[in-house]
Amino acid sequence: MNTDIENLFKDTVLGHPIGLFILFFTEMWERFSFYGMRILLILFLTAPLVSDNPGWDWPREHALALIGTYASLLYLTPIIGGWIADKWTGYRIAVVIGCIIMTLGHAAMALETTWSFYLGLALLVLGTGFFKPNITSIISEMYKTRESKKDGAYTIFYMGVNAGAFFGMMLCGYLAENYGWAYGFGLAGIFMLLGMLQFLLAHKIFGKIGAAPSKKIDVVFHDGEDITDPEVINEEVEVASKLNPFTTFDKVLIALSSIGGLLYLFNDPLEKIGGKSLAPFTVSLPFEWGVISGSNVIVISALVLFLILLIMRISRYIPIVRDRLVAVSIFALFTVFFFAFFEQSLGSMTLFASDYTNRDLVGNTATIFKIVDGLLTTIPLIIITYVIFLIFKKTFKTIGASNIMLAIAFLGLWILVVYRIYDKSFSEELKVDATWFGILNSFFIITLAPIFSKWWESKYNPSAAMKYAIGLVLLGVGFAVLAYGASDIPSGAQTASVSMIFLILAYLFHTMGELCLSPLGLSYLSKLVPARMIGFMFGVWYLAIAVGQKLANTMGGMIDKISAEYSLGTFFLIFAVVPIAVGFISMVLNPVLKKLMHGVR
Repeated sequence: MNTDIENLFKDTVLGHPIGLFILFFTEMWERFSFYGMRILLILFLTAPLVSDNPGWDWPREHALALIGTYASLLYLTPIIGGWIADKWTGYRIAVVIGCIIMTLGHAAMALETTWSFYLGLALLVLGTGFFKPNITSIISEMYKTRESKKDGAYTIFYMGVNAGAFFGMMLCGYLAENYGWAYGFGLAGIFMLLGMLQFLLAHKIFGKIGAAPSKKIDVVFHDGEDITDPEVINEEVEVASKLNPFTTFDKVLIALSSIGGLLYLFNDPLEKIGGKSLAPFTVSLPFEWGVISGSNVIVISALVLFLILLIMRISRYIPIVRDRLVAVSIFALFTVFFFAFFEQSLGSMTLFASDYTNRDLVGNTATIFKIVDGLLTTIPLIIITYVIFLIFKKTFKTIGASNIMLAIAFLGLWILVVYRIYDKSFSEELKVDATWFGILNSFFIITLAPIFSKWWESKYNPSAAMKYAIGLVLLGVGFAVLAYGASDIPSGAQTASVSMIFLILAYLFHTMGELCLSPLGLSYLSKLVPARMIGFMFGVWYLAIAVGQKLANTMGGMIDKISAEYSLGTFFLIFAVVPIAVGFISMVLNPVLKKLMHGVR
């Protein structure tokens, strides 16, 4: 394995091996297709049947119930996909399988029929399960002998994530809103296919990195120093297998809580959209508190069983490990709250952009927007194209076919970007696409990430709990801006013309909150959790995000009810108050969490 890693580092671009950029572009196209399609969902499902661009005319609550289940499953299937790759396929084959399944999913959605739409969503969930955990695992394996360069590698890779999201939401949204939903869904599939071919045709550059797992124990090197010893390996294997194994009762709790959670995820949209239930019963509450549906009984029971499992497993460890795992669990709870509110960006905030924001620009304002929009689009594309040129110079002889696929993809991207700029250039009036606001998160991440990175490296680097607190408070401030902007909208209004500056500021505050919290969660997890429990706790972390995703769209689905009974400003005010309150709780718990972390920063 070491030979393949050393070979990768012989040819570098910007100080990193070519293989990293192969993964960069594969991830970029996958995120292009993922975010490009996802931002269309709420608009397509709620668009009127009788319009220039007809959709399915669903109530917002129904659409967000389906999107919530879809988004939640996207964070659950990677747990299974990573396990399959570890045990059987290896990371590279799993990535290809994921790409193929997702390409078929996008193709199915482009047909716009009921059966193909649901089939497409199912395929995207399965494909993401294979793709998401395993492409990052390849990077981890590539840098086994270069631990000091791993942070830089993940930073570059993270730029690929945001570049893909940026262009995907911009171009898929542009085609879908201006030419038809099928064009947006179809474009996502085309770039997913090109990304897969680019990766597949470059496979030989990786050697055995990411190949099917071997039954042998690999010798591990850290920055050139061999730190393994047969006796140490045997001792670690023995400890890992004997200390705190999963008991039969643990496995029963995992099975029951998983079945209960999945039943709720599928039943929620089925009950709201189809009027049918997988749990057709109710339970009466005491003291005339009313009744609770069978679906809610099941999900509460599943949550209780999972908490019992978590408490039992944590309690078996020695005090220091136990304390750190308690800290991780508290951070996971804060993560649920964060994503439950942050993920309004692709739900209620997209609806706000579409129906309540004044997106019509004229005169000088339209001209300024066109210039800024053109620069935002072309400058990143020029930089990435330059990187491609550097890659081609070094690799065309070895992976020429892969380079050609990459060139075709970027030629197509340039054509679409130039055409979009051209299409919007010749009119004094301009209507900004509702999906355009979705790109702001990626843009702000790319521009602000270096500033936050410097902050974390300085002497003013706050503790973990304070970072969570700052992130949650900033998230709440973003919603407070929206609440103020929507304060004049009367109760029950279906449309309005609020200035777009409120939405732009909300995305700015939300992105700053995300930079305080989201990228750091897995870092703290890896520092606090013992190696023998890392897989289980990664599963807990993904579960926390999945729960947050479902909660986000369940709460977002209340937009019509709350805005009709009170106002849209009240709806967003609720979303401002709760994360700010949770942020202050995190501040209060800071001394306790520091103590529980036992010196880990």
